[in-house]
Amino acid sequence: MSEITGNEIIHQYLRHNKKFPHVLCAGCGHGIVLGTLIRSIHSLGIPRDDVVVVAGIGCSGRLAVYVDFNTIHTTHGRALTFATGIKMANPKLNVITIMGDGDALSIGGNHLIHAARRNIGVTALVLNNNIYGMTGGQSSPATPLGSTTMTSPYGQLDKSFDTVELAKGAGANYVARGTVFHVRKLEKIMTEAIARPGFSLVEAITPCHTQYGRKNKYKSPVDMYKWMKKAAISVERYEELPEDQREDRLPIGVFVAKDRPGFEERYFAMKAEFQKKTVKGGK
Repeated sequence: MSEITGNEIIHQYLRHNKKFPHVLCAGCGHGIVLGTLIRSIHSLGIPRDDVVVVAGIGCSGRLAVYVDFNTIHTTHGRALTFATGIKMANPKLNVITIMGDGDALSIGGNHLIHAARRNIGVTALVLNNNIYGMTGGQSSPATPLGSTTMTSPYGQLDKSFDTVELAKGAGANYVARGTVFHVRKLEKIMTEAIARPGFSLVEAITPCHTQYGRKNKYKSPVDMYKWMKKAAISVERYEELPEDQREDRLPIGVFVAKDRPGFEERYFAMKAEFQKKTVKGGK
């Protein structure tokens, strides 16, 4: 019997009644993230009925349409609030949110901070393509300083968020970053993130040539993947570099890996203890 291939794994998790090919532009890395997510869930042996994918609005939000899990397409910036409610209602479910950088860091930024602070047992995938892709190419909280967008034609004046540092500071249990060029590494950290208790965040750097790349002197999507290959460096090597050599380098890998119990675990433990004391006191 021949070994099942990666494509065959992905194929069995798709909703085949949906319209294909997908809506993503040529060169977009979001499909790579979706394939990585499917392979991660498959490798962990999680039944598809035990997975809930909660998506926000934007290009990344369309990914939930194609997968045969429990899926919810929510309002802009509110994916983590829906995910929190689902996890608290049924802690046994594996709840995964898919958000873009605008979705997660702008209108949803406060929800991201507090989901990390609570350490709710949800995996957050932030697909960072440096721009609002679907809505016309406006600058997002992740748009690099000086970049050209539809709303910053003379260069972005705001300094961009560092998603990893934001999640670390807010108290996430697991924080990692990967790129769609380094697929095996991204799959490894995504698998670890899903398996980890508490709140996990994975930032996936993915190119948007249509709205960002061609406005910023990338002649083709291939040039953007070449940039990821050149700029990315392991976090261990990055930390060894002197400050003056860190500019234009992108540290990838695992930044935080803790095993603290999630908010839902603490809540139900407290509830059980309270019920135990109530019954004992009633007797």
